[in-house]
Amino acid sequence: MPKTFVIGDIHGSYRALLQCLDISGFNFQKDTLICLGDVVDGWPETRQAIDQLLQIKNLVYIMGNHDFMALNWMEIGYADEAWRNQGGQATIDSYEGNVQNSHIQLLKLALPYYINRNRLFVHAGIDIKTSIDNQGIQTFLWDRDFARMAKEQHGHSKRLTQYDSVYIGHTPIKEDKPIQYCEVWMMDTGAGWSGRLSMMNIETQECFVSDPVPKLYPGIEGRKKN
Repeated sequence: MPKTFVIGDIHGSYRALLQCLDISGFNFQKDTLICLGDVVDGWPETRQAIDQLLQIKNLVYIMGNHDFMALNWMEIGYADEAWRNQGGQATIDSYEGNVQNSHIQLLKLALPYYINRNRLFVHAGIDIKTSIDNQGIQTFLWDRDFARMAKEQHGHSKRLTQYDSVYIGHTPIKEDKPIQYCEVWMMDTGAGWSGRLSMMNIETQECFVSDPVPKLYPGIEGRKKN
């Protein structure tokens, strides 16, 4: 039976991505991988990571805030200094002056969010007081209130949303594997920093986690800022 997996923020950690795909037994032709965004910026192999994702037949890619900034550079060639200091320079360096059109298209066609069988996948968060159809991309890419609310309400409220489950990245957690607060799964286990990359089978909730990313890139620093 084909399986469906979700993966947190990759941030240029191609080697961690390979580990997760390998230990999960991911089938590139049959299985589905839902990426919560931010494949770019941080570790030195953004180009290789995107190349790997493009080999997946059933890939669902959701736009992240770093993807949004990187796409701006890919399309117009302007590298904002703030973005470069937040991992963008590593993305620029990984392409060595040649950005493939297929990589631009992956980010250009990225979804603002994805809903499957009443499960919501979004990079950062949502406004629980507003219909998702009426929310802007800024919320989906940058929000942190939703993650904070889920953590604060855990144990007090059974549900924050109409969805059976919600999967988000963007806000790193210190744990070595994804954590669920209310119906919200926090999938960013700090791969862009000193943590690990996490991937999960959404049916069984089995997690597949890389080694700490700094060990995969000895002598190289990840992102300096979030």
